[in-house]
Amino acid sequence: MTAGRFITFEGGEGAGKSTQARRLAGYLSGLGHPVLLTREPGGAPGAEAIRAVVLGGHGLDPIAEAMLMFAARREHVVATIRPALAAGMWVVCDRFADSTRAYQCYGQGVSSDAYGRLAELALEGLKPDLTLVLDLPPEAGMARARSRGVAADRFERLDMAFHARVRTGFLTIAATEPARCAVIDAAAAPEAVFGAIVTAVEARLAP
Repeated sequence: MTAGRFITFEGGEGAGKSTQARRLAGYLSGLGHPVLLTREPGGAPGAEAIRAVVLGGHGLDPIAEAMLMFAARREHVVATIRPALAAGMWVVCDRFADSTRAYQCYGQGVSSDAYGRLAELALEGLKPDLTLVLDLPPEAGMARARSRGVAADRFERLDMAFHARVRTGFLTIAATEPARCAVIDAAAAPEAVFGAIVTAVEARLAP
């Protein structure tokens, strides 16, 4: 059986991750690959329950928030991601561990040491084969998020300085791990963004 591949989408609010993840899943399926499309926080029943707590209206201590994110992620990895990869599927995930680094570490000040200990415990070495970082200035991203016509979650209600730190976090992660990460200009038209995503996937993973 061919080993599965693990692709994650990362980026700030309004960058188009969910839309482009769906498009990529459809593209890979059209090539004949078995594909699982999933998301974080969530992707497994226990993780979805934690999602409701984390994205709800109540602020949390940043370390407690990071712990909850990794609790949800552990459930997601054990119940969904690892079984799919073992079955030879291509897993396309809307957010993964880099979001915790960007939001809780860069955005809210959780230490890299605390992040590392939680990641080691929850992930046991699992890393994406490719991470697509959809980059967009936070002002543009928040304008897009507000235009959806749905209630803002707790992170979307945080100030622009927070979202600027998150963007810096994602770009720093991508610069530190260029073999895993590809930065995509999410300010372009959706078709151009998808074209850049396909180019990155074809170059890195040869589907």
